[in-house]
Amino acid sequence: MTKRYVMAFDEGSTSARTVLVSLDGRIVAEARNPVVPRFPRPRWVELDPFALWGAQRRSMAAVMAEVGAVTDEIAAVGITTHRESCLVWDRRTGEPIHPALMWMSKQTDPIVERWRAEGLDDEFRARTGLFNDSFFSAAKLAWLLENVPGARARAENGELAAGTVDTWLLWQLTGGRSHLTDHSEASRTALFSLETLDWDERLLEACGIPSGLLPPAVASDAEFGEMRPADVGLPGAAPVPVTAVMADQQAGMFGQACFEPGSAKNTYGTASVLTVNSGDRPDVLDGLTASVGWTVGGTTTYEAEGVVFHSGQTLQWMRERLGVLGGGDDIAAVASRVPDTGGVYVVPAFAGLSAPYWDREARASIVGLTLESGAEHVVRAGVEAMAYQTRDIVDVLVASGTAMPALKVDGGAAGSDLLCQFQADILGIPVCRPVELERTALGVAHVAGMGVELWRQSDLSDRWALDRVFEPQMPEARREELYAGWQAAVRTVTGG
Repeated sequence: MTKRYVMAFDEGSTSARTVLVSLDGRIVAEARNPVVPRFPRPRWVELDPFALWGAQRRSMAAVMAEVGAVTDEIAAVGITTHRESCLVWDRRTGEPIHPALMWMSKQTDPIVERWRAEGLDDEFRARTGLFNDSFFSAAKLAWLLENVPGARARAENGELAAGTVDTWLLWQLTGGRSHLTDHSEASRTALFSLETLDWDERLLEACGIPSGLLPPAVASDAEFGEMRPADVGLPGAAPVPVTAVMADQQAGMFGQACFEPGSAKNTYGTASVLTVNSGDRPDVLDGLTASVGWTVGGTTTYEAEGVVFHSGQTLQWMRERLGVLGGGDDIAAVASRVPDTGGVYVVPAFAGLSAPYWDREARASIVGLTLESGAEHVVRAGVEAMAYQTRDIVDVLVASGTAMPALKVDGGAAGSDLLCQFQADILGIPVCRPVELERTALGVAHVAGMGVELWRQSDLSDRWALDRVFEPQMPEARREELYAGWQAAVRTVTGG
């Protein structure tokens, strides 16, 4: 039967999505199901591993049904997932020993502080390009081994397997035959050496994590196993090779065709992440992280990155918790009722501030309220907070000597003209929005297609199509006045 599609899993913090990409590189069908975190204690955030897989499996079945496809028509599968969340399961039964610990969870803070007291901060930074922080996977794995009864002994006996979400989905997709991850996902754990492209034995020992617990880390375009129809309940007879695994932000950078050193994109999702291609060597900059972008075609590309914990999630909080947005309210329409925020700033430090501050004790705040402030001012301030946090990161990159002539954007919120225009204004550089905003799924699908010789890397550059360029319109004095107000608002939550 003729191959017609490449399938991509795009599992994020709020949804499990599956897309089908046609042979000409277009998304032709998609389906998604919600990912619902649990909050068992204050500042703890967990995921049910089987619910996570169930959501992804249902979206996979739905997208196949939408076009009437069978597995014989799928050329390859790629997997991209949100990062840093991790879990541990029994190798024989596939049963998780505990819910997955999500990237934003803070239950590992005591372990991070213990490692800090042991002098490990500099080693994490030098070896992995990351920080000793609860955000990353290292402390989560240590917490599971230290807090689940019998876990350490079982891990040392080789009975358990661990991984980030990509590894768990791959295990399920292949019927438990593949326990692997790729360099980009591994590089977000704080246990992976950027020099050797392997698990760092010194840190594994210091953190008390047996090396046999972890999946082998391989190239992003490796042969990851195969999806058999009977294992996943899909129609068809032919198995499908899994030929790509990538972390979501890195897949988005690939999907934006950021192939030249210095090219950058910003994704506005639940969190926002700005990534810049740093070439064939890691570039560790103050306040930012360094990671593997991808290893494709035998070549490893690195990225410098600034992550913003709460971006679109801020507006979700305003709708669901604060009540300043109704269920059917259009965010841009509400924010556009006023010409500006009237001096209101929202600092969304719900789980602390990440790049470039890395102050995990900061708490969220709304600053500058007056009797004239209304819901529309607060909503607009929430939108503008996305842009201010992006500028925080761009300023670090520019100060390091990285030229930033323009910024590509993607993610759901990038569809907002209001956000994109304010982003251009507050940066003072053009913001380039592509026609297709879902670059993450396209990125990993393209790598998967390359793995079965459907496409070349350059095809993605050729297919990248511009929707609109947002040119900065704000006078420089006004831009700097507004940004100074943002910096003052941040100081109220950091004590800086």
